[in-house]
Amino acid sequence: MVALFYVLPPVLAGALDALPRLSEVNPLLLLAGLGLQFAALVAYTQLTAACLPRHSVHVPTLLRIQLATKAVTNTVPGGSAAGSAIGYRLLVLSGVRGADAGFALATAGLGSAVVLNLLLWIALLVSIPLSGVSPIYVTIALIGVFLLATFAAIVLGLIKGQRQAERAVRALARRVRFMNEDRMGQLVGRLADRVRELINDRELLRRVIVWAVLNWLLDAASLWVFLYAFGSTVRPDSLVVAFCVAMVAAAIPVTPGGLGVIELTLTSMLAFFAVGAAAAIAVPIYRIAAFWLPIPLGVVAYGTLRIGPWKIDRQRALARMRRETAEVVSSGESIYDWAERFGHRRPDPTVELLSPSEPPPAESP
Repeated sequence: MVALFYVLPPVLAGALDALPRLSEVNPLLLLAGLGLQFAALVAYTQLTAACLPRHSVHVPTLLRIQLATKAVTNTVPGGSAAGSAIGYRLLVLSGVRGADAGFALATAGLGSAVVLNLLLWIALLVSIPLSGVSPIYVTIALIGVFLLATFAAIVLGLIKGQRQAERAVRALARRVRFMNEDRMGQLVGRLADRVRELINDRELLRRVIVWAVLNWLLDAASLWVFLYAFGSTVRPDSLVVAFCVAMVAAAIPVTPGGLGVIELTLTSMLAFFAVGAAAAIAVPIYRIAAFWLPIPLGVVAYGTLRIGPWKIDRQRALARMRRETAEVVSSGESIYDWAERFGHRRPDPTVELLSPSEPPPAESP
């Protein structure tokens, strides 16, 4: 409430002052900002793909899953948990193993958070000598330390204390009706294996870091383009500090997708770096591109994932195969008898077969 009382009136006043500039904005710059937002989403999709087993899901399908996940995250209170749940469900439906899907979502989310804090600290080291120290820097840096410590605890718990983690999860599963104890234990074991694989596979770790950095930098570049479109420029180090502070503040699940938190924090931080009234209109437009636009796109993406020719629900598509397999197993038919019934090659209808007595056609001179 204090933030709303002190920050919101100046933000609204600046937005009203900047509204007349809308007619002067170069539409190509707005399109460039939108393009950078889409590129950031593609980078995050590639980050998630890097955490999955190779060729487990096509990138276009994974992009639609990310859009659907982002739509849920931006609309539901505590949206990160709900978004992860729907993302997990869609990945499993697309054919990814449950443990691999959970590992990919957790690694992408936590890895992205770690990279965000590292970018913030690097930008602070560059910006503090140039712009001075702000008390908010200390608060956000402490939040970043907490996030990194949480990530480290999860990794160490899976690697060093896998048996203890399995016992704890199994004990929890026994008390929850819809949880399968054996399946949850196997899930923990598979997650531990995947964490070790990530740490030992330097190439995979490099891809995760590269795509996470690209995701955040493209997102920040989109904000810079929107600011430039309204006649304001800001130093790259100052922009990265303001951007990272806002995104780290949004990690606290107060509102869906950091709604309101990011807008107020970004505008305040940019004002600290002497960005004028342009920020009051550029930030809302940036948030339209980053927060609001993915919601209808995500709804459409979810529809294409569940119905129509591009749906990903393989369970129904494979139901007939499972039934036929069960029938063969129960009948005791050998693989040779099965091959005799189904293993004949069908003739290609495009090739016209000649009888043995029919000579081949003569070549024309």
